[in-house]
Amino acid sequence: MGHPFNQNGGNWSGYVATGLVAESVSASWIEPTVTCNATNDTFAPWVGIGGYGTTTLAQTGVEISCSSGSPVYRAWYELIPASPVYDDAAVGPGDAIKAEVIRAGTRYTMTVTDRTRNWTRTVTKSYAGSSTSAEFILESPTGTYPNFGTVTFTGATVNGRQLSRYRPVALDASNASGGFDDHTGPLSGGTFSVSYRRGAADQT
Repeated sequence: MGHPFNQNGGNWSGYVATGLVAESVSASWIEPTVTCNATNDTFAPWVGIGGYGTTTLAQTGVEISCSSGSPVYRAWYELIPASPVYDDAAVGPGDAIKAEVIRAGTRYTMTVTDRTRNWTRTVTKSYAGSSTSAEFILESPTGTYPNFGTVTFTGATVNGRQLSRYRPVALDASNASGGFDDHTGPLSGGTFSVSYRRGAADQT
């Protein structure tokens, strides 16, 4: 017996908390070992403020791209509509990552820490963003996911409190053929997992 799928998140899977004023979001995860299905496969675990029902979004995490034929891991941040900004710090499968966005008015500080390789990248920018949602997401910008197995977010907090306190909405990413590419599991405190499904039909 399978699991019924969650709300269709388009190219997003994970959890979104709304009905709040987000001042900080933080979560940790282990970078997965990825198998590329095609060169347009791309995905990124990230945390963010804004962007759900709004046009602004401050986000940071680690992108995994298959464009070269094998997975390339890069830390990045993005202040939509500006382009993503990538970092050249080494990151790879098995690395313990922590990502954080802190907002103080229109000043946003985005931090990615690789606890395995012992580096931190912090950027502070002025940005007129929305603060009405907080995200903990796996996203495929191209809409096609590589096989990432399972990614587990831990220590997911909004404004320093466990994500579950905000009753967030669970999202599953869909694909062009009407199936789902991954499935977001139940939330316990600040912990949840997203599992790769590649085009599974809705299961009940």
